[in-house]
Amino acid sequence: MRFIITLLTLFFTTSPAFAEEITVYSARMEQLIKPVFDAYTKASGVKIRFITDKEGPLLQRLIAEGKDSPADIFMAVDAGMLWKAAEEKLLKPVASPVLKANIPAHLRDPKDQWFGLSVRARTIVYNTKNVKPEVLSTYEALGDAKFQKRLCMRTSKKVYNMSMVAMMIADLGMEQTEKVVVSWVKNLAVPVFSDDTQVMKAISDGICDVGIVNTYYYGRLMEKHPDYPLALFWPNQKDRGVHINISGAGLTRHTKNEKAAIAFLEWLSSKEAQNLFADVNLEYPANPNVKPDAMVAKWGSFKQDMINMENAGKLQIDAVKLMDRALYK
Repeated sequence: MRFIITLLTLFFTTSPAFAEEITVYSARMEQLIKPVFDAYTKASGVKIRFITDKEGPLLQRLIAEGKDSPADIFMAVDAGMLWKAAEEKLLKPVASPVLKANIPAHLRDPKDQWFGLSVRARTIVYNTKNVKPEVLSTYEALGDAKFQKRLCMRTSKKVYNMSMVAMMIADLGMEQTEKVVVSWVKNLAVPVFSDDTQVMKAISDGICDVGIVNTYYYGRLMEKHPDYPLALFWPNQKDRGVHINISGAGLTRHTKNEKAAIAFLEWLSSKEAQNLFADVNLEYPANPNVKPDAMVAKWGSFKQDMINMENAGKLQIDAVKLMDRALYK
């Protein structure tokens, strides 16, 4: 009898037929996230169904579905959108010692409703032919007279700049941040661009000399065009540090597979999964005990802003209003 029980236990814990399934709503593009899902299924036997779309439509879908939603996890590529999901009561707290141990406090919700899983820096990029790195210092200094008509920026309508200005408000206050953004607008060489890649191409072509971009856009561009005269600079190293943002995830309020979903989140924060999650998009692991991809590591280390990422959401409306007043389009 004991032998039969042992066989049954082994069967139920190892047979794929009894593997659980979880559903993920992901704003991270399919080609960036599917390899992660496939690796987890291979390691655990847990199948992952997923739907990809932009954060806004996914949030509206969760709201419309309510208790009938099949989603177990919501995944976003911006801290502000994770904060919004929590504010809309679409997420539930996760009491996980594993996640708290693996993810630093400033990269996760103070109420444990979402957790950063990869990090990107939104930092200064410059033309190495026209700018010496020693003349660079801070984000604020890009508004100095020496950069008049030499600055290129991405539109304020994109969430990455909304989050950056929101975090600046948290660090510097409303009045000082507005002065900074106004000075940037005055220094623009040309009207704002729709994306970071266009900003970097303009800098490479000499249309402007400096700009602000996400590090992974820089990595992608330099993989294709290693001859471009571009380099990254880490600003504000003597004070608050470089502005960062996260891709992350949280447990949905109406999950039907809570235990399996939490186990997946914990795995995503582990050493085994962090590189897989971050490297495919040339981001930094959120877990500080995991080294970044070799290419990313070549960009050098930097001090990052340690203020909690929830401010990217809490102050985003204020940031949008501020940018409108500053005529940052």
